[in-house]
Amino acid sequence: MNIIICGAGEVGRHSAEILGTEGHDITIIDPSASKLYALEDVMDVRTLTGDGTHATILLEAGCESADVFIAATQSDETNLLAASVAASMGTGRTIARVHHSVFFTGKGFDYKHHLGIDHLVCPEYSSAQAIARTLRNPGALAVERFARGKIEMQQLVVGSKAQVIGKPLVELKLPEALRVAAIERDGVSFIPQASTSIEINDVVTLIGQLETFDKARKLFNVDADRRKRVMIMGGSSLAVWLCRALKSRNFSVRLFETDQARAEELSAKLDWATVLRIDPLDPDTMTLERVDQADAFVAATNNDEQNILAAARAKSMGAKYTVAVLQRDMYLNLVEHVNVDRAFSPRVAAVNEIQQLLNEGPIRHMGALAVGIADIYEVRVPNDNGEGVTGKPLKEVHFPSRAMVAAIQRGDEVMVPGGEDVIIAGDTVVFIGPQGLEKELGKVFGIR
Repeated sequence: MNIIICGAGEVGRHSAEILGTEGHDITIIDPSASKLYALEDVMDVRTLTGDGTHATILLEAGCESADVFIAATQSDETNLLAASVAASMGTGRTIARVHHSVFFTGKGFDYKHHLGIDHLVCPEYSSAQAIARTLRNPGALAVERFARGKIEMQQLVVGSKAQVIGKPLVELKLPEALRVAAIERDGVSFIPQASTSIEINDVVTLIGQLETFDKARKLFNVDADRRKRVMIMGGSSLAVWLCRALKSRNFSVRLFETDQARAEELSAKLDWATVLRIDPLDPDTMTLERVDQADAFVAATNNDEQNILAAARAKSMGAKYTVAVLQRDMYLNLVEHVNVDRAFSPRVAAVNEIQQLLNEGPIRHMGALAVGIADIYEVRVPNDNGEGVTGKPLKEVHFPSRAMVAAIQRGDEVMVPGGEDVIIAGDTVVFIGPQGLEKELGKVFGIR
């Protein structure tokens, strides 16, 4: 593909590096000639010095015939304008990186639709959702999200007092938007049937809408419903997204911010969290705040070194699980050597999301729930469906043996379907099934 990237910063450079290795033709636009010279020394890319919002520059870059335009500067407004102009010139697909929730959520005004942009990517949002998944369940699977985090997967160990013990799945009163995707029993994983009964110590993998997991935890493990204490250092935009993702009675959130004005702003905005204007890097402060009793400590300032130091110190003082947010990938492999449990990079999250958006295959293998037993597939339903799957209730469609429809995404909406729901052209359908299911799914949907 012919890809034009506006912005030679961290995300733009990393995008060019990753996409270039996949054989795409890359053009990078940036006002800084020195940044572009540095890129030319290490990458096989075409560069163009100039402002990516100017039509003359975009025409010179070849936007009218480009397959993809990625606006990845530090400015939301620049990215939105550049992507919109590129779209009006005829670029195949446009992607704009944004930071501010006003642009990303579209509440009150849909900027993406109004400006004719295909996709908005918010690295801070994506990273916050990923961190929240690990805090809700440290054993959660690294499976990509759907419809901006409304669908996810979690694993629960069935406790000795669980209500579901000895009951077949067909008799369980699960929330409608939740499915049991896989069960691991005595080290062996399998895809369950309606008659499969739940046993003590089973490891159950659930897929469903985010809000359904609170009820499910009570069914499978009454002890899993304990409220978790989470400490977040820094009032960054990622920290705000994380507080929003953890807004639940299952979490007690304390946010530390040293700047008085920012702390007051966040206190008014995040009324479900406790915002404190103190410095958690001070060992006395961490002792007073009882970091040793924290279930999780997340260092989410905009300073990588501070985040590593704070997360490592919190771990040494007794925090059960620690996370450091890192902007530069040079530090990602360091955290395991300083006793920090996980590191998350917004830049890496942005590039991963861009890669997913550029994946044009109608059938995509997304990963494995249990290697060789249960894999995850994504099918983009074509407009011309020769096998007649669309428009029929799911219970009447003959899908491959042991394949389960886990979710249906329709535009920005998502659902975990029941037997009466239907698939329509343009939907994205998530299946869970045995290894090597691509050919069978292709036959069902008329995809060759």
